[in-house]
Amino acid sequence: MFLIPFTLTGFALIFFAIPKIDPLKENIEEFRRYYDGFVVLFLLYMLLFHFQIILWNIRIEISPNETLPIMLGILFFYVGVLCEKAKRNWFIGIRTPWTLSSERVWEKTHRIGGKLFKIAGVISFAGVLFQSYSLLFILVPVFSVAAYTIVYSYVEYRKEERVRRGLGRINAKH
Repeated sequence: MFLIPFTLTGFALIFFAIPKIDPLKENIEEFRRYYDGFVVLFLLYMLLFHFQIILWNIRIEISPNETLPIMLGILFFYVGVLCEKAKRNWFIGIRTPWTLSSERVWEKTHRIGGKLFKIAGVISFAGVLFQSYSLLFILVPVFSVAAYTIVYSYVEYRKEERVRRGLGRINAKH
């Protein structure tokens, strides 16, 4: 009964601390409104999930296959919005060694990642229509987006490295 409220409190404290401790905190301030929106949405999601557990325990059984695809779909869609707005930082977004090393790779990865997370959110909604497979409508898109953006950031970084090395050779000749 108290696990989720304690967890919520812990998440709230972490979310409050992140903008204060990030070495690139000035970048977070540039998209702070979207970050705060995500925090509210995430905590609301957890609260609704807790409420559903309480209802289930008092014999008002609403299937998670009816609610999770909608709630997670909204959350994934907003993660897409947040990705499109996020500036390079150490805590929020698609943080790979390659996105953290290059502003250009960060921007390109988050632009495509934002679109893909929005699509994953919309696909998650379809889980309501196919409740026997609702978990697949949630997990397959989000894991696919995560895997794709990791590979994409690596490929973009390697492209940037090749260009940089090519320019280095050209400059060395002159």
